[in-house]
Amino acid sequence: MNISSNLTLELFDKPFLLEKRIELLLAIEEHGSISKAAKAVPMSYKAAWDAVDNMNNLSHTPIVSKETGGKGGGGTALTKYGQNLLKTYKILKEEQVRFLGALKELTDVDTGTFKTIGRLAMQISARNQIIGKVDKIVSNDVNANIVVVPKSGQELFANISIDALESLNIQKDDEVVAIFNHNNVLLSTDGDIAISARNKIKGIVTAITKDSTNSEVTIDIGQEQSIASIVTTGAVKKLGLDVGKEVYAFIKSNDIMIGK
Repeated sequence: MNISSNLTLELFDKPFLLEKRIELLLAIEEHGSISKAAKAVPMSYKAAWDAVDNMNNLSHTPIVSKETGGKGGGGTALTKYGQNLLKTYKILKEEQVRFLGALKELTDVDTGTFKTIGRLAMQISARNQIIGKVDKIVSNDVNANIVVVPKSGQELFANISIDALESLNIQKDDEVVAIFNHNNVLLSTDGDIAISARNKIKGIVTAITKDSTNSEVTIDIGQEQSIASIVTTGAVKKLGLDVGKEVYAFIKSNDIMIGK
């Protein structure tokens, strides 16, 4: 019986670089195309972009960048930070293999003298996870209003309980993750509409995935960060949404959770 383990790097106690994502980054580096990289891994084109968006959203510095123009009409490439990250991961992987090899020699799994320790990882189902820095905290006896500034510079306002603020020990200038479901992101092409949602984020539509009822709209909000919204396919048509169109995303402050 062998001892094996996948190598996963985490941010904020959540999986960030899984081996499948490393395979995708290596394929992007090799092919310079997200579609070719997705086929090589393999995974769906949408799953590949979702993985890239998630990594860029949680990373301090973009890992993957979208290139335009050029002889091939543009493509996808790793940033310098992404390239260095792969090199670091390779070193860690080599050390992990060496450690597991030594562990196998020192233990006898077949006799039952070594019990397998399973690593349990829970991934949050919320589609949108944006890293940012706490700029301001205003609290009372019950709630706390937190202003989070992501890399894009567009402020996010979250309303959480005082208990959550204290248990997470959130302080000004802390790095946190703003988490919200794509069902809670409302879209409009008019940024001046009267709406109760505290957050208004301006961006550009980069992708629309449709079915007969609902559509997922991906929006680039700047600095390689993006958010997703689920709206009806009828609403997409009524708003005239298409790739490249400017749009505003509205999110209530109560719908944004904060992780640390």
